Amino acid sequence: MMRYPLLALLLLSAPLAAQEASVEPGAVEACFDATARGEGTPDCVGNAASACSSAQEQPDTTFAISQCMMAETNDWDSLLNREYQKTRDAFSDQPGLADALLTAQRAWIAFRDADCTLAYDRYGDGSMRVISAADCRMRHTAQRTFQLRDLQGF
Repeated sequence: MMRYPLLALLLLSAPLAAQEASVEPGAVEACFDATARGEGTPDCVGNAASACSSAQEQPDTTFAISQCMMAETNDWDSLLNREYQKTRDAFSDQPGLADALLTAQRAWIAFRDADCTLAYDRYGDGSMRVISAADCRMRHTAQRTFQLRDLQGF
């Protein structure tokens, strides 16, 4: 059963707390820029969400933590889209490679969604499921952003 998209819809449509969750502008980009090619996924992934959560009126709530993870994920997703386009452009001179990248990206999206649904389902009806799914999506998105960047220039 595919509950994760429903979860995202519920979280996004839930009444916002007194303070809207957002990450520090440029924090995710700084993490990305500070990570050398081929280094993998750095420890700075999740730092923007942690700082965001700490700044909330009720920082240790499922709502605050998951909203901040989703805010960081949105920034990673913007970078992912940029890096995907740059990688596609880098592959444009090699016949079929851009199409292979599209196929791989679609498969990655399916994998990410399935893996994060599993992360959600593992916790049954517990509130930790929301945090687990949000963390899964954030980390997968960041990791894929670095992978796409690292494909460029080869």
